[in-house]
Amino acid sequence: MAGESAISTIDTVIFDIGNVLYRWDLRCLFEKLIDDPQELDWFLNHVVTPEWHFQHDAGRPFAAMVAERSREFPQYAEHILAYSKRFSETIPGPVEGALEIVQALANRNVPLFAISNFGAESWAQFRPAAPIFDIFADIVISGEEKMIKPDPAIFHLALDRFDRQPGQCLFIDDRQDNIAAAEGIGLAGHHFREAALLESELKALRLL
Repeated sequence: MAGESAISTIDTVIFDIGNVLYRWDLRCLFEKLIDDPQELDWFLNHVVTPEWHFQHDAGRPFAAMVAERSREFPQYAEHILAYSKRFSETIPGPVEGALEIVQALANRNVPLFAISNFGAESWAQFRPAAPIFDIFADIVISGEEKMIKPDPAIFHLALDRFDRQPGQCLFIDDRQDNIAAAEGIGLAGHHFREAALLESELKALRLL
């Protein structure tokens, strides 16, 4: 959380995307494909898992991941392929209140950026359905850069591309390890839990 001394210096907001601006939940796709609740739980714990997906966020192509995982679990080959083709169905919609905050910041001419752990192919699927990102000045996608939070390198790359100094920026993420990495190089951090708490901090920083 940003301190009092940051009020006069922070003029830029950098968002994470998944579970900050848009919800992400593997279950939203696979509950359409697997009827049995116990089988669904097993599948999400052993086959298509967040940890497996994070390889895509780090830059590994879907094709290689799907081929490898299908050899491990041939009985689920169609489901694994569906993940690569229907990724956007794991994003059921915006986080409540979050996009309204983005728009309110934009209305006050606050510079907006994003740094997201997101695969290049999955981002290409999802981005056309999310026009809110039209108002962002720039977005760093981990799968495109082949570096991933909480590696400090992705923050350095982003700041350079955004032409911002760390002390100018509030970084918002739902993962504490990512916040710690950002704070470690001088950004102010907000550990996102709900829109109302974020709105309160932005008001304290006089950004809203």
